[in-house]
Amino acid sequence: MGYNHDSYKLSTYMSNFHSGQGRESGAVQTCNACQGQGVCIMIRELAPGMVQQIRTVCSDCNGEGEVINEKDHCKKCKGKKVIKEVKILEVHEDKGMKHGQRITFTGEADQAPGVEPGDIVLLLQEKEHEVFQRDGNDLHMTYKIGLVEALCGFLFIFKHLDGRQIMVKYPPGKVIEPGCVCVVGEEGMPQYHNPFEKGDLYIKFDVQFPENNWINPDKLSKLEDLLPSRPEVPNVIGETEEVEEFDSTQGSGGGQRRKAYNDSSDEESSSHCRPDGVQCAHQ
Repeated sequence: MGYNHDSYKLSTYMSNFHSGQGRESGAVQTCNACQGQGVCIMIRELAPGMVQQIRTVCSDCNGEGEVINEKDHCKKCKGKKVIKEVKILEVHEDKGMKHGQRITFTGEADQAPGVEPGDIVLLLQEKEHEVFQRDGNDLHMTYKIGLVEALCGFLFIFKHLDGRQIMVKYPPGKVIEPGCVCVVGEEGMPQYHNPFEKGDLYIKFDVQFPENNWINPDKLSKLEDLLPSRPEVPNVIGETEEVEEFDSTQGSGGGQRRKAYNDSSDEESSSHCRPDGVQCAHQ
């Protein structure tokens, strides 16, 4: 993602001109076909008394007005005026560079006599990271925790892009809700051309609930005594129908409604959950 300052070597074939002459000194002769003009004039009769002049590029000298005997051709370029050579270009990737940013090597493209050489332009492409997602100078990651960690606090360590070990602590007593987002300041990407200023790191917590029947029913009452009390059961007025079993994953439109509900709750918790107890310790 461009966090470190890296350099690479690029091997490329470059067409460099060998003095741009393509022949030994003194071997150039004026083209006899065009008399050194580079063009030939042809006369075409259109009708009796009507003629047309047509100017065409001389085929003997390719419009250069000069010819070189084959025996006098340059031994390196064989009279082509350019030779191919391999040139190593070192590419420096600065901290904070982004996807689509360009690195330009001025005047390093193919060369030819009498023509200004162009540039070589490299276009950066960021690879997807298995942990972090980049948003400008900010980084985002998702971390899974269990229900015990969400209720009783936790500590976890992860490896940052630059190889540092980062320790995140969350104090006991503060509850982590599903989708809660905590912010670790200045642990994002460095700014381009200002690497001492960094974005933030956003950690989204995915709370994993236990599977069904994970605890002995005899212990549920003890667990319930430790948890906040249930709301009081409302008084039953009139006739009611009781539903004892239901499927929480199926039903017409249920999945979509549940997803929309979860998304809205995620936004709520994300906007409010910025716990002061999160600390970032460098190892």
